[in-house]
Amino acid sequence: MLTKSEAAASPISQGPDLETAPIADVLADLGTNPDTGLTADEAASRLRSYGPNAIIVKERSLLSKIVGCFIGPIALIIEAAAVISALLGHWEEFVIISGLLIFNAVLDLWQDAKASNALAALKKGLAPDATARRDDAWETVAAATLVPGDIVKIRLGDVVPADLRLVEGQFASIDQAALTGESVPATKAVGDSAYSGSVVKQGEMQGVVIATGGNTFFGRTAKLVAGAGSTSHAQRAMFQIGNFLIVMALVFASLMVSVQVYRDIVLADSWVWNDALEILQFVLILLVASIPVAMPAVFSITMALGALSLSKQKAIVSRLEAIEEMAGVDILCTDKTGTLTKNQLKLGDPILLQGKDAQEVVLAGALASHAEDHDAIDDCVIAGLADKSVLRSYSQTDFTPFDPVTKRTVATVKAADGSMMTIAKGAPQAIVDLASPPSEIAQKVAQCVADLAKKGSRALAVGRSRDGGQTWEILGILPMFDPPRDDSKATIDAVRAKGVEVKMITGDDTAIAIETARQLGMGTNIIPASQAFPKDMDPSNVPDAIADAIERADGFARVFPEHKYAIVKALQARGHLVAMTGDGVNDAPALKQADCGTAVSGATDAAQSAAALILTAPGLSVINSAIDEARRIFGRITSYTIYRVALTIDIMLLVVLSTVFLGFQPLTAVMIVVMSLLDDIPIMTIAYDRTPVSPRPIQWRMPRILAVSAVLGFFCVLQSFGLLLLGIEFLSSPQLQSQLSWIGDFSHDQLQTLMFLQLVAGGHLLLFITRSEGWFFLRPYPAAPLFWAIVATQALAIAMCGNGWLVPAISWNLIAIVWAYNLVWMILLGVVRVSTERLMDHRTNARLRSGQLVTLDLAKVHRVPGDGRLGPRGRR
Repeated sequence: MLTKSEAAASPISQGPDLETAPIADVLADLGTNPDTGLTADEAASRLRSYGPNAIIVKERSLLSKIVGCFIGPIALIIEAAAVISALLGHWEEFVIISGLLIFNAVLDLWQDAKASNALAALKKGLAPDATARRDDAWETVAAATLVPGDIVKIRLGDVVPADLRLVEGQFASIDQAALTGESVPATKAVGDSAYSGSVVKQGEMQGVVIATGGNTFFGRTAKLVAGAGSTSHAQRAMFQIGNFLIVMALVFASLMVSVQVYRDIVLADSWVWNDALEILQFVLILLVASIPVAMPAVFSITMALGALSLSKQKAIVSRLEAIEEMAGVDILCTDKTGTLTKNQLKLGDPILLQGKDAQEVVLAGALASHAEDHDAIDDCVIAGLADKSVLRSYSQTDFTPFDPVTKRTVATVKAADGSMMTIAKGAPQAIVDLASPPSEIAQKVAQCVADLAKKGSRALAVGRSRDGGQTWEILGILPMFDPPRDDSKATIDAVRAKGVEVKMITGDDTAIAIETARQLGMGTNIIPASQAFPKDMDPSNVPDAIADAIERADGFARVFPEHKYAIVKALQARGHLVAMTGDGVNDAPALKQADCGTAVSGATDAAQSAAALILTAPGLSVINSAIDEARRIFGRITSYTIYRVALTIDIMLLVVLSTVFLGFQPLTAVMIVVMSLLDDIPIMTIAYDRTPVSPRPIQWRMPRILAVSAVLGFFCVLQSFGLLLLGIEFLSSPQLQSQLSWIGDFSHDQLQTLMFLQLVAGGHLLLFITRSEGWFFLRPYPAAPLFWAIVATQALAIAMCGNGWLVPAISWNLIAIVWAYNLVWMILLGVVRVSTERLMDHRTNARLRSGQLVTLDLAKVHRVPGDGRLGPRGRR
């Protein structure tokens, strides 16, 4: 007997392969008898060894989750800012910063709950009860108590309670589309496998349990879901930006503290503790101003408004970061059945053999159908009738459902005139065997089936006998296929025009996948999963050779959940951002692992819970809108990032340079706090801004973003320090003061107010420059909420400076001078921004022409051969 840990690892792996071995070997290996089943004692003993037949996932406590939300670079930075504000008694600042911290924590908890919901939804797909043979008697038991070796019975409407090998019964039609992606129910016979979580549509059979719990097909899917997921690029970017700003602030603050201590304490004849405390207070306030406390909130609000926009287009966003990820997606992996196709079998033009016309063949096929069973194939045939009322002229006197052994359905029908006929429909070869037609008819049937198979169509033959089955005629072949959705081709063309490669991933047959791809104008290099993936391959660590094949392939057929997961994981490891669409349990692991998992309309609860984007309207057309909206949002976030980094550089260097070289503090502690609020709070309206849509996937190019920010920050320092020098020169020149007496009273206190106004006004004017890579005065113009929020903020800042609220008052003439100065610099900074972007573009193109491009993205190097194209992290 295996121990529990051994059983959990591989309870059925020490004997033959129970999925493929002969039934006799399976029963012998499991030590069971289908006529008597296990004894109650043996079942209890195995339950202790193998564990329950359930999905068991170790869950973190709520307290652990809450604590986790307050640990991390950005969270710790914000907490430090809150503590500093409280120590200094700045309670307004403390309340605002704490509110941002709690807001971000609530978002994290919500996202974590969504991830847990994916597993909860998977568990809903398991059978609660099962009919098992124990001690030679059938009884209803809890499905969780089933063990390998149990004999169970499945019938119409049952959820298969564990992975089985069928050992007795005529046939069963089992819908396993949610697990395997097959477009029609699978017909099962003795010796076939039945998977946990699939649903019996017809028939009744008995099976032996070969796997339970986490070792079932369903359980392996749940394990993949539990382990799937990746840190969003937005989160990584925030960590990098936050770390960059705080390190820079600490370096400059340390330099300033050293100079201040040396100047005010070491060189001073006498000093008191208040001198040291004043230095510490100012440095701490400066650090608070430099910490990007509003950055997570700006990111979240911007993405939340994007989610609201998508909801109006029938797309629900359940993970906000996925919107930003969609902007950089360069590969879309899409399911076929129900996503690209209608998931409704459609009848093609009948191929006549011995029938007189097409409708005669369709009518015969419909008469050999059972409409009330709503079988997918029967429904397809009946729907092909030009006039369904013709069925009222006939009545079925006998009906034999589909038999997987004979592979046909047979019906005896009585016409209105009293004549009788027998009709059979089924697999073409089965109807040929029944009818024994002339050789030319048999050859034509074989040729038709081969031609249809190449096109990915299913073939159904229809035979008729008017003498009670003594002689037969083959009326014709009914082709059936799942047609593409009306909007699929246009959607794929539009997505590809945006620089996104589309790969089809389906559980259906390879020929069907190739034909669907051909009709949609996609690539037809569709590879069967069995040829690409070894059976024992770890889906989380795909070998390089297989990863190469994944990148080259246009799609995959006959895939299982671990294959879809492996495909997404391998593409991500190669530097791609991957979107994945799907609707079944089999898609859940890949949906959760993808950068932007998308559950299509009608998806299972498990798929919806694992996805980041849930479509409520059929088809993929909303994907185009999602890509456009995501690229707009990315543009807004990038604008804010460049603005915030450049402004921080400006404030820090101005204060440090002035303190070190001029011995003058250009801002008071109160001014820095107020300036931080005026800069960050209204800037959240950037979420409404008008932003151009990039024609290609865009990703975080952190070196470029920080380089542009640094250049703009450097010129902003020249702007601010230049005004400061002019102010000091004015204070030191009585002649200038006499000549410019209309400026009004001007002292060192008023100079600080002057710098306060310059930074507040210059900062928001800087945003107009950072929101576009081109000239700031060209379209698209700022959105009204952003524009008027900035206008209101500037009006408040002007009123504060003119009336002396919280800062020493300065004259209105001086206010006008500051604004004129800033407007001139706005034009100069616009020139700097455009020149910097063009210079970087020129260098990128030069590297391309030289034959090799190296791009750095989020501290990851990706080297691309110079074949005239760019890799996933360095797109044109």
